Amino acid sequence: MRKTDKLRSLIAREAARLMYEDGVREYRDAKRKAAKRFGPEKALSLGSHLPTNAEIHEELARLIATNEEDVLPERLLRLRLTALSYLDLFAGFSPYLVGSVLSGAVTSKSDIDIHLFPDSTEAVENLLEERGIAFQTETVPVRKGGIVKDYTHIYLEDAGVVIECSVYPANEKRNRTVSSITGKPMERAGASRLKKIIAESLGEEER
Repeated sequence: MRKTDKLRSLIAREAARLMYEDGVREYRDAKRKAAKRFGPEKALSLGSHLPTNAEIHEELARLIATNEEDVLPERLLRLRLTALSYLDLFAGFSPYLVGSVLSGAVTSKSDIDIHLFPDSTEAVENLLEERGIAFQTETVPVRKGGIVKDYTHIYLEDAGVVIECSVYPANEKRNRTVSSITGKPMERAGASRLKKIIAESLGEEER
């Protein structure tokens, strides 16, 4: 293996470790922090030798499978059931589950990512206020349809688990966000599909 390839692999493993052990959420941040572990000068000159998000995700999934084989099924089920309850809560806003809880690569620090498509952000906020659910909002730049736009993210917490709701205009429902891991339209699941995924996982466990 060439030196650059070996370095790329080492950075991917370190980035995955940072996400797994330290709870770094963004691949970009984990990648940069990992590169710095190999020295500031190298970090600045790595350029195209940095691993892709997909390579880091693969290492992260391997870490989880190796270290948490016994607890992963219960944790994943619990997170998916929590996610389903919020898909039901937000049923009027065409909600979809995305991210690690859907893919299955979850850690003890994983949050639940949901995409919403309401007529207005205020409609979501009003629903939460009516239910007495505390929340915080943040404006986040997101690349969608090849254009970077500002979108509102709403953060909730349920039994120590953060639920991050990305709020998009209703007319963007068919314009799926591109995955930072695959570079393709992000995988997502509505309530009916998530129920099937949960049922299938329980069936497999029973067998």
